Amino acid sequence: SSFNWSFQAMEREVVAAFAKGEPDEIMSSAFKLRVTREDIHTLRNLHWLNDEVINFYMNLLVERNKKEGYPAVHAFSTFFYPKLISGGYRAVRRWTRGVDLFRQDLILVPIHLKVHWALAVIDVRKKTIKYFDSMAQRGDKICETLFQYLQEESQERRNLELTFSEWTLHSMESHEIPQQLNGSDCGVFVCKYADYISRDKPITFTQNHMPYFRRKMVWEIIHQQLL
Repeated sequence: SSFNWSFQAMEREVVAAFAKGEPDEIMSSAFKLRVTREDIHTLRNLHWLNDEVINFYMNLLVERNKKEGYPAVHAFSTFFYPKLISGGYRAVRRWTRGVDLFRQDLILVPIHLKVHWALAVIDVRKKTIKYFDSMAQRGDKICETLFQYLQEESQERRNLELTFSEWTLHSMESHEIPQQLNGSDCGVFVCKYADYISRDKPITFTQNHMPYFRRKMVWEIIHQQLL
């Protein structure tokens, strides 16, 4: 069948991408980002994803969501949150030049916790900030920091006070979202949480989907389009 054929063709490309080669060979470049063969190799089973792969994938989500019928999404780079913590609002004030966060539906904030990836999602429509962690760590402090950032952004851009009592901040519990069962898939979980959330879909995948998701992401990054 054509599905079978295309699956085999896709599989061949993934195998080729995982093969030995120049580590700094550029496999994909878009959104002012470059993904090298070395970066792609972080998508091999049981490897930790790096900033390059996660940032590229977040940009693919934003790009897809420009289509009719999808929520409007803005994704911050993985470097946004550390910058916000170290330098406060002033340090990231210019990150939103040309984008009005308050006209977005969803804002994705990938968060790197030294040896672990997590995701914060600001839903502007529902006035919620949720923290998604595939190891069920709590992110209450992270949600508060992001709310404080939003307050300052609102004040700066719209001269408007955000009312804390109107917002809900919540760390997702382990029974609410799928959890990883190994020490290496957190980055893939973050990407797929973001994928499902940005389609307003319930998060139904499990640890078992990870090997497939990793291979699919290789293809998507190389072709710069989501399947």
